[in-house]
Amino acid sequence: MTHIAFLGTGLMGAPMVRRLLAAGHAVTVWNRASDKAQALAADGAMVAADPAQAVAGAQVVFTMLSDGPAVAHVLFDLGTAAAMAPGAVVIDTSSIAPHLARDHAQRLEGMGLAHVDCPVSGGVAGAVAGTLALMAGGDADVIDRIAPLMTPLGRLTHVGPSGAGQVCKLANQQIVAVTIGAVAEAMMLVEAGGADRAKFRDAIRGGFAESRILELHGGRMVTRDFAPGGLSRLQLKDLDAVAELADANGLTLPLTTSVRASFTDFVAAGHGEADHSGLLMHLEAINPSSDRRDRT
Repeated sequence: MTHIAFLGTGLMGAPMVRRLLAAGHAVTVWNRASDKAQALAADGAMVAADPAQAVAGAQVVFTMLSDGPAVAHVLFDLGTAAAMAPGAVVIDTSSIAPHLARDHAQRLEGMGLAHVDCPVSGGVAGAVAGTLALMAGGDADVIDRIAPLMTPLGRLTHVGPSGAGQVCKLANQQIVAVTIGAVAEAMMLVEAGGADRAKFRDAIRGGFAESRILELHGGRMVTRDFAPGGLSRLQLKDLDAVAELADANGLTLPLTTSVRASFTDFVAAGHGEADHSGLLMHLEAINPSSDRRDRT
C-alpha cells in the first residue's frame, strides 16, 4: 500500500482516485471546491482541508489541475511542496506547457523532491475504466519506481526527459482537435447531401475512418449531448500551447491553426464549458440553412 495525496478531484481526478483506492492504496484528497473532494470520502478517501495538509507524509503526490499557473500556485505559493516528505514523488497529470513542467521539475529537485510530468489521454471514460494513456517525462529510475502504482490507471509509457510528457500530450491534443473538426464537418456534409448522421456513423465504423473520436464524440454529435467530458476552453488552452511550441520551433501547422481558430471563436461565443465535441455547434452556426431544424 502506498500513501498517496491527490490534488484536484474534478472530472478526471475523481475517477482516478477511485481506481487508486480500489487497488488498495491510502489516498488523501484535496480540491479547491471542497464538495468534489468530500464526495470521495464514501469511497474511502481521506479529505484534507488544504493541499499542504493533504501531502503530509505522502510518498506520492498527484496533481490534476486546470493549467500550469494553477499547478505552480498549489505546489509553491500555497506551501504544498515545502510540506512534502523528503524523497516524495510529484506526478503531475495536468496538461500544462512543457517549459512549465521543466521549471517545476527543477524547483522540486532543489527541494529534494522528484517530479514526473505525466499528462493523460482517454477522457473521463478512460479514467473510469482504467484505460488512460499515460505519457511520462522525467528520470527513468523514478518512472520505473512509480510504474506499478500507475497500473490501475492505464498504460504508462516513458516518452523522454522532463517536459517530454507534456510535448506528447500537446501532440495528442492536436490529433483530438483536428479529428473532432473533421468528424463534425463530415456530419454536416452527409446531412446536407441527404444522408442520416447516425446511419453514416454506423456505416463507416470499422473502416479507415474509425477512431475513438468517431466512436465517442461522433456519438455525442448524433445525440447532441455536449455535457462536458473535455471542456472546450481546456482544448483551446492546449491548442494555444501547441501554437507556442510550434512557433518556438519554426513550424507551420495549417490544420492545427484552422481548428484552433474555430475553438477560439466557439469559446468566445460562450461555449467554454461545453464538451469539445460541441465544436459541431460552431460549424453549424457559420453554415446557416433555412431548411435545417434549429439545433441550439
